Amino acid sequence: MKREMLIEKYGLDISIVAVTDRSGAAINPNGLDIELLLEIKDKTGKIANYPEFGVSDISGVQVLDDVDYDCLVEVTPTNIEDGEPARTHMLKAMKDGKNVVTSNKGPLSLNFHELLEAADSTNAHFRYEASVGGAMPIINFSHETLAGNKITSVQGILNGTCNYILSRMANEGSPYLQTLNEAQELGIAETDPTQDVEGIDAACKIVILANSVLNRDVSLKDVKMEGITRITPESIALAKKEGLLIKLIGEASYDNLEVSPRLVREGSPFAVDGTLNVATLKTDLADDVTVAGKGAGSIETASAILSDIVSIWKARS
Repeated sequence: MKREMLIEKYGLDISIVAVTDRSGAAINPNGLDIELLLEIKDKTGKIANYPEFGVSDISGVQVLDDVDYDCLVEVTPTNIEDGEPARTHMLKAMKDGKNVVTSNKGPLSLNFHELLEAADSTNAHFRYEASVGGAMPIINFSHETLAGNKITSVQGILNGTCNYILSRMANEGSPYLQTLNEAQELGIAETDPTQDVEGIDAACKIVILANSVLNRDVSLKDVKMEGITRITPESIALAKKEGLLIKLIGEASYDNLEVSPRLVREGSPFAVDGTLNVATLKTDLADDVTVAGKGAGSIETASAILSDIVSIWKARS
């Protein structure tokens, strides 16, 4: 979609030399045909079916060994048990001095400083804006736009699925399970929504923000966590009578890491509906700064990934 703009505005002509999935890989040192790649994946579900350059039975790590490339974009499914295979892919690329862009919360919430040190050891660029908040700009915003500020806390709504469910319950008075089922039918909630509704997804993001923005050294086990499964229409109605809303709020500060349902006032920055994410950064010079944006979606996530790729390109140029 952005090929011509990237060339015209930044002089960045991206060539995709390899793509992997569970079936294997498609590899062409001269660059793959993106339209054909999308068509093959859409029709067959298998990248290895790419004509002439498709390869079956090859691991992601082997591809990283076999292919000459500048930047790894790591978007394998999130694994919060051990961060694999993303952790291995990223460490391998960094060890080889390659730049890494990722949306993958798993290894970032479990092995953040290991990854950071691996990148620093070879001067590789490591960017992960897409791992928190989708298209909501927060990580690069805190490091670049708020450079010079001391940020003491980050609070926000960091899971679009939970916010959608709570918004619908508040607006329509529907019970939790019914609203969850509707969200699943619309594709907003996963078939297994546990990571979202139990607060695990938001907790992963709180860990990333604590480590990246506050420079703490924490992992998922350090977060106090409570989801939204016990919230009833009655409790939401009671809150509304007082001009309040119930939202799942994540907080990262120097003395607290927590995800839990909290009361927020109607009209406050956190009174957002649907799948929106919002976060407030408390700073010493700029006071409170609030950012908002779509927290999920393939195009929105791709937007954040693309911004990281452009940032690396600009830093290297």
